[in-house]
Amino acid sequence: MRILVVKLSSLGDVVQTLPVLHDLHARFPGAIVDWVVEEAFADLLRTTPGIASVIPVAQRRWRKSRFAMATRAEWRTAREQLRQQPYDAVIDFQGLMKSAWVARQARLAPGGFSATYGNKSELCSYEWPVRLLLQRMVPMPGRIHAVARTRLLAARALGYDAPGFEQTSPTYPWLLAVPAVPPQVVLAHGTSRADNEWPAAAWAEFGRALAADGFALLVPQASDSEERFARQLAADIGPRARVLPRMKLAALLDAMRGTSGLVGVDSGIAHMAVALNLPVVEIFSQPRAWRAGPVGQPHQCAVGGAAAPTVAEVTAAWRACWGRRPARIPA
Repeated sequence: MRILVVKLSSLGDVVQTLPVLHDLHARFPGAIVDWVVEEAFADLLRTTPGIASVIPVAQRRWRKSRFAMATRAEWRTAREQLRQQPYDAVIDFQGLMKSAWVARQARLAPGGFSATYGNKSELCSYEWPVRLLLQRMVPMPGRIHAVARTRLLAARALGYDAPGFEQTSPTYPWLLAVPAVPPQVVLAHGTSRADNEWPAAAWAEFGRALAADGFALLVPQASDSEERFARQLAADIGPRARVLPRMKLAALLDAMRGTSGLVGVDSGIAHMAVALNLPVVEIFSQPRAWRAGPVGQPHQCAVGGAAAPTVAEVTAAWRACWGRRPARIPA
């Protein structure tokens, strides 16, 4: 069986779709799974076990020059890749017109089919015209966690849904390396959404509390504005904090494998730490933790919700998660 996963963006959503790989390979041993994704995330998926081929697209960039010759040439190349192999199932895990259009370009094997969500779920993006482009519309609960939603779509589309399936813990394909000594905690402050931010003064106070507990602090950055924030934060925390160099996602994943945990806002990097099974505290400044926060592990939790949490709440949550860390993460 050959299956095409279409999940283009964003980083956090792509990461939260990764448990589908374990489910597919467990249900269909020997299955070949390819993945279509935005070019910015392609290097991360190329390092991910369980994916045979990564097909990058650049819809974000192409939109800026739709009619340029270079754009048309790149789209033709991507379409040719989508049609190189016949697929038994093409599943659009995004449920948007842009992703359904990509899924529609793939070549189906005899008896093959395309599928996506049949309806909207609370706080999940969905565009109903996708039903005009793809063949099977799979019904979804009105309220469901983002990880369970992607897993349930695959299960129902491919016929292995069963009672209690949504309650099983997700399994991610990434493994940890040996954590550094002394323990290092990533402070993932960056977010593309202003309503996800946590105040700079809170980050600094929290970082000093972790430094006093004996942790070294690593502060990532991926843009000029994030770098300015990170350098000021490291200076405010003191000598136990350092700013990480800007790096591609695959390199950042490797760096995170050697850390001891992460505290961050609702972001792709925080979801990467969840996937690595690190101790994680995700900070939410809006009531969406039930949909996007960590699930299934006692050493991973969300804090906040209707309003941003206090430093004391985040500190207490971190200490609780750290105390429940897996045995392979030493103090």
